[in-house]
Amino acid sequence: MPPFAELQQRFAAALRDAEFAGPVASSASRFGVHRNNVAAGIRGVLEDRFSVVRQLVGDDFFRAMAARYIANNPPRSPILMLYGDTFPAFIAAFEPAADVPYLSDVAQLEWLRHTAYHAADAAPIGAAELAAVPPQSISDMRLDMHPSLGLLASGSPTVSIWRMHQGAENAPQGTVAASAEYALIVRPGLEVETHSVEGGVHDFATALKAGQPLGAAAEYVLSQHQHVDLQSALATLIKSGAIVRYVLPAESLSRTGTLGP
Repeated sequence: MPPFAELQQRFAAALRDAEFAGPVASSASRFGVHRNNVAAGIRGVLEDRFSVVRQLVGDDFFRAMAARYIANNPPRSPILMLYGDTFPAFIAAFEPAADVPYLSDVAQLEWLRHTAYHAADAAPIGAAELAAVPPQSISDMRLDMHPSLGLLASGSPTVSIWRMHQGAENAPQGTVAASAEYALIVRPGLEVETHSVEGGVHDFATALKAGQPLGAAAEYVLSQHQHVDLQSALATLIKSGAIVRYVLPAESLSRTGTLGP
């Protein structure tokens, strides 16, 4: 008899093989039921996780797309909370979805919201705490961003499209412009929040999240957005709860009493 690990691998492969009848002829029907239940369960995970994508394309199209994805990208972990991270990229390359060019960005937005929901908790800091930083240390100061922070630059009005499917009270007012949008997703409290921000705010947050000091991040953003208001951009990040700590240069102490590197 093969080792148990090998049996597990063969059984998992058989679940993904629609042509495989079953381990033995007498169990074919029962095995088929189990295989269908597994596939339906995984598809249900995608349907819940990407509910706006499903609304945009309809149930039949989504099921067919999900079936193809599941066949080519089975779960790599028993923790299904992690499943679906590559679904947006799959949609971008899925030829039948080419007529909906914003679909993969909507999927990415939904995935960022999912990961934000399950991210670690952290208490944001406010403007008053940052105002206490010595002026000579501001340029070299690093800002630690919230663990839930997600950022998306889209060539489509992705945030507006997503909001249109969150109920009438959350839908954007008037006509949605066919223009690029930048999303900032964060969970400063119990609820995940989705903000539409300016490109300068998005790039500023991206640079800070990458660990750049405030001065270097500001220089980068100004090189990309000549008319950006950095004070306003920083205020937007503070107000959204995206900043949880500041770290001063080595000669200074941070708010939490730790030295910067």
